[in-house]
Amino acid sequence: MAIITLTTDMGSNDHYVASLKGAILKAIENPHIIDVTHEVRPFDTAEAAYHVSSCYKDFPDGTVHLIGVDSEPVVNFGGSDGCFPSILEFHNQYFVCNDNGFFGVFLQQNKAQSFWRIDDVLSNPKLFKFPTKNMLVGAVTSIINGTPLNEIASPQESFRNALAYVATSETNLIKGHVVHCDSYGNAITNIHKSLFDRYGKDIPFIIRFKKSDYFIDFISISYNEVPPGEKVAVFNSNDLLEIAINRGASKTNGGAQQLFGLNKNDVVRVEFTPKGSKETIEDLFS
Repeated sequence: MAIITLTTDMGSNDHYVASLKGAILKAIENPHIIDVTHEVRPFDTAEAAYHVSSCYKDFPDGTVHLIGVDSEPVVNFGGSDGCFPSILEFHNQYFVCNDNGFFGVFLQQNKAQSFWRIDDVLSNPKLFKFPTKNMLVGAVTSIINGTPLNEIASPQESFRNALAYVATSETNLIKGHVVHCDSYGNAITNIHKSLFDRYGKDIPFIIRFKKSDYFIDFISISYNEVPPGEKVAVFNSNDLLEIAINRGASKTNGGAQQLFGLNKNDVVRVEFTPKGSKETIEDLFS
């Protein structure tokens, strides 16, 4: 069974997603199409990378991920080498996207199995009118049909890397950013558990965000470790630090996003207080 995931910035108010799926159904027999999201902010390749990186490990080998964000090729724009529809092979899966910075943000420090630039996409100007459908679906179809990549693409040594915030660490400090606010209003950061764990166990800390009176000094295993309506910090299923309000999302209440005013790109700091460095939590705000 052919499994294809779709991640786009097309939204749900227009016909674009339907046209894209129609093209896939015409080209591939009985595909299993999974929508990751179609609500990526327009042209935000880093956000697309966040969504795909958060779920690709749940898919079996051979899955093809189509990323339709900022899909139009750029040819020598601004004196650059341009960016072209490409294929990444990674984790025994395939990722088809324009080389617009997505691949660099998605891979981070990981190594690709292989990387390919799709051949012959510039010869027909008509394809530029809906490049996700007219350029990328053809590559997806070839992969599903078992066509060797070297018959549709040329190997490449490098790819672009979009600008994206990276969590940084200093003495007794981690500085990260909110990278996504989900439908529950949970603020998900780019602070990974592995970075947090470098500071050792049983070292006091506070997680600080927005205002000095907004802080959390304990990592919970689950949301329900605190009473409903209380703030909570957890490492989510992708081991990213998440700030939430337990059962805080409702029709009138947007969880941590609304109650704390947390939004994408806001700074989140984790300040550690090893013995002798600070006396009290209050000292951290003095």
